[in-house]
Amino acid sequence: MCGIAGVALKPGARITPETLAALARALAHRGPDGSGVHVSERAALVQTRLAIIDLATGDQPLFGADAVLIGNGEIYNNRELRDELSGVVFRSGSDCEPPLHLARAEADFMPRLRGMFALAIDDSRTGAVTLARDPFGIKPLYVAPIASGTAFASEPQALIAAGLVNREIDAAKLVELLQLQFVAGRATVFAGVERLAPGAMVTLRDGSIVARQNHDPIEAGTAPRDEGAALVALDRVLAESVEFHQRSDVPYGLFLSGGIDSAAILALMARLNTEKVQAFTAGFDSPSVADERDAAEVSARAVGARHERIEISEAMMWRHLPEIVGCMDDPVADYAIIPTWFLARQARGSVKVVLSGEGGDEMFAGYGRYRATARPWPFAKRMRRHGAFDGLDVLREGDSSWRNEIDRAHREAAGSALVRAQREDIAEWLPNDLLLKLDRCLMAHGVEGRTPFLDREVARFAFALPDRLRMRRGFGKFLLRKWLEQHLPQARPFARKQGFDVPVAAWIAGQGARLGGLVAASPIVEQLTKPDRVVDLFAQAADKRAGVVCWRLLFLALWYQRHGLGRPVDGDVFETLAER
Repeated sequence: MCGIAGVALKPGARITPETLAALARALAHRGPDGSGVHVSERAALVQTRLAIIDLATGDQPLFGADAVLIGNGEIYNNRELRDELSGVVFRSGSDCEPPLHLARAEADFMPRLRGMFALAIDDSRTGAVTLARDPFGIKPLYVAPIASGTAFASEPQALIAAGLVNREIDAAKLVELLQLQFVAGRATVFAGVERLAPGAMVTLRDGSIVARQNHDPIEAGTAPRDEGAALVALDRVLAESVEFHQRSDVPYGLFLSGGIDSAAILALMARLNTEKVQAFTAGFDSPSVADERDAAEVSARAVGARHERIEISEAMMWRHLPEIVGCMDDPVADYAIIPTWFLARQARGSVKVVLSGEGGDEMFAGYGRYRATARPWPFAKRMRRHGAFDGLDVLREGDSSWRNEIDRAHREAAGSALVRAQREDIAEWLPNDLLLKLDRCLMAHGVEGRTPFLDREVARFAFALPDRLRMRRGFGKFLLRKWLEQHLPQARPFARKQGFDVPVAAWIAGQGARLGGLVAASPIVEQLTKPDRVVDLFAQAADKRAGVVCWRLLFLALWYQRHGLGRPVDGDVFETLAER
């Protein structure tokens, strides 16, 4: 896990050492263990390293006979690829070195890689620069055309900090953020800065993109149709993925919730490790939400795991929320950033890598909205996200263009109604909300996050299952629940559980009179909303819907202080909002 950045250069263009140093400083939190630079006539590359694999010789850039690579992420089948690349003399033990040699031998090397990654390769033999991002979009990569070529970085804020792009905000994308909770598609809130799409590999010559290839995260696969045989196959597929995701030269642990996804990973980690699993669970000091810590404790005790329970208080939230929001340069107004950030802060004291359950719902059909979609005609209901602000008379403009990318993802999805709904989430919700949140909150603390459910072999198996093994008796993730019932029954996989929640609405309601005016006075909130209605909503924040809307407005106001105005956020929520 690292930070990468650079510029694919136009002929004769140059990047100053000061600019490269600024990129490295802006990405230092992603890679606190070292940095490296490479400059050629085609490209200027920067990498900051978080050392996970090959601590001694894995520094980057990595150099081949006629190519140079920088990378962010992990190639989990590193060992297998080295065995397959007979005749290649490896110069390091880095998991990112095999892609360097594969790129020389194969025009499209991405299907050979099993892992999470964002890569940049400068190839003197072909005169091209290649950028690649893993098919699920676990690792981020952003691109922007500039005068000297095409700039790229793991985070947009690095491009801004280095002066390569201007701090220009697209207000329409911020409306999308308010309505949707995240920003969909390739365009970001920063004008001119785009995400490289999940699964994209682009070729640049003379500083411009000349070719694109796209890779579907869901490859054709097979799975048994009989329940008993499917359970055996699921055990094999999941165990292999967890084994791959545990490959590390540094200590690793698990984010353990009260749900079945992380419980399944816990059961497999306990089976595959001789040492006790280190697990972390967050809870809140508020009675307004369910506390998952006790349920997680039961599972942890059942396998003999070391379990750290973290309590997040209202005071902690008010003190650290500006800092938490500040790490979300590509904004995600998902209140789960709060526990994720605090869990990462706790975990960094004992581990450098954390496994988590992201992707389990998307792979095995866990969301309730999927059940509505999969009902037989005429009872089926299309999965359609509604705008949080619809009908509230808060936004100045009633534009519905924020739905365009979500609707596009729906149109392009293929398969049964259930599969189409899953694919829509995998295309947008997963990379642009859940995975982005995980990446930024963990990297803010120099911790690597790994997601065993988001593995190509797991996906091939899961999407080959018949719908009746994914959803049955009113339960999503049916087969995964049956597997967990066998291997960790203490997790109670068929018990009706409350969804994970964060008491932001209750906390905001307690400070509504004080917060309403501060948020309404934010320049971006004034620009996008009717301030009087904002104040009214904060007075009603105890109402569930009003609480959600107030949270997003609070997030936006804090985010704009840091990333719209470029101001430091070193005070609490009230001090930050009061700054003018």
